[in-house]
Amino acid sequence: MGLGILWPLTNGLRYDLVLDTRGLLYRVQCKTARLNGDVVVIRCRTCRRTAFGYERRSYTTDDVDLIVAYCAELSRCFALRPQSFAGRTAVQLRLAPTKNNQRERINWAEDFEFAATIRRLGAVAQLGERESGTLEVTGSIPVGSTRSDVPPPSLW
Repeated sequence: MGLGILWPLTNGLRYDLVLDTRGLLYRVQCKTARLNGDVVVIRCRTCRRTAFGYERRSYTTDDVDLIVAYCAELSRCFALRPQSFAGRTAVQLRLAPTKNNQRERINWAEDFEFAATIRRLGAVAQLGERESGTLEVTGSIPVGSTRSDVPPPSLW
């Protein structure tokens, strides 16, 4: 998708990597999503053993900017923004309508697809198709569709 991925040099951080979307940097926590019927469940907490027992903590906006989860059963990747995960231990994404026809406060999985979420963040990478039929990343067209109001990142 034309995104940069930065790996921390040290351990012990609350995030696993940094995603560079051409000028904007996002701290990303990587998770595994589980399929439970028509629902994709993404755990939004950490659990580690300490001298005093297990410590469980939910992720906050001070810790990470995105939680990205891969669901192997669906071969799909989802991205959660802070308003979806902050202070919660898990987020459930629905693949199909509920049996009781509930329509309020539903997190539809398609709204959290990785590519869709990254586009909403302002990334400009687009997927094009080669003549051979395989996908490749192409630039943003027209050029004016890129964000010019974002200053370049400071490296030092």
